[in-house]
Amino acid sequence: MTALLAHISDLHLDGSDRATRRATHVMDHLRALPHPVDALLVTGDIADHGEEAEYEEAAQILTAPFPVLACPGNHDVRAAYRKALLGQTPDDGPINQVHHIAGTAILMCDSTIPGRDEGHLDAATLAWIDSTLAALPRDTPALIAFHQPPAALHHPLPDAHRLQHPERLAALLDAHPHVAAVLTGHAHTAAATTFAARPLIVGPAITWTLRLPWEGDQPADRDQPPGLAFHVLDDDRRLTTHYRVLP
Repeated sequence: MTALLAHISDLHLDGSDRATRRATHVMDHLRALPHPVDALLVTGDIADHGEEAEYEEAAQILTAPFPVLACPGNHDVRAAYRKALLGQTPDDGPINQVHHIAGTAILMCDSTIPGRDEGHLDAATLAWIDSTLAALPRDTPALIAFHQPPAALHHPLPDAHRLQHPERLAALLDAHPHVAAVLTGHAHTAAATTFAARPLIVGPAITWTLRLPWEGDQPADRDQPPGLAFHVLDDDRRLTTHYRVLP
């Protein structure tokens, strides 16, 4: 089956009108599409301060007639995220979830280190990824999503805080050829590269766009409109990504 997925990242909801307006604009656009997506992926930094009120607002904004799949980022706080966004008992352990969408297994993984900006897939999370992928029928395609990119993007800001020990994930993926791509956020720029011989796609940020070194010295371009990605995963497990900005 072909899966159509929307992908956003880094909402940084902080109670401000600006953050609310930008996130709402993107969700209004997705809800109004003539042909709905199979799911929306949100790859972290949903809240800016990790407060319950921010997740309560996120739960309202992200309400949609299609599944919304999320994972935490470095600005998120696990206990508040669980309580206010997932409706679960507060807990500080990693938040890892698998979803089955349009014949595809989508693993939303927790790569956060509480109190730190860089990412890390701990031993328990890597073991969960491995066992979850191993349990899938071999003809089931899979996507893995988390916050911090595992490869350099050639900007000093995100590259200083990317996923640590990416070779551990790469080695794990070698045993699971049915993983079609890796999807992340964190960098505040729409980007495409490769990791472990697979597409590595970075979803654009809602809050502000990263100004690249050749575009100027100030990294945060707050005037750029919010963006989103559309991923099409076809029957050959080939991922095609289209990026959009929403003035």
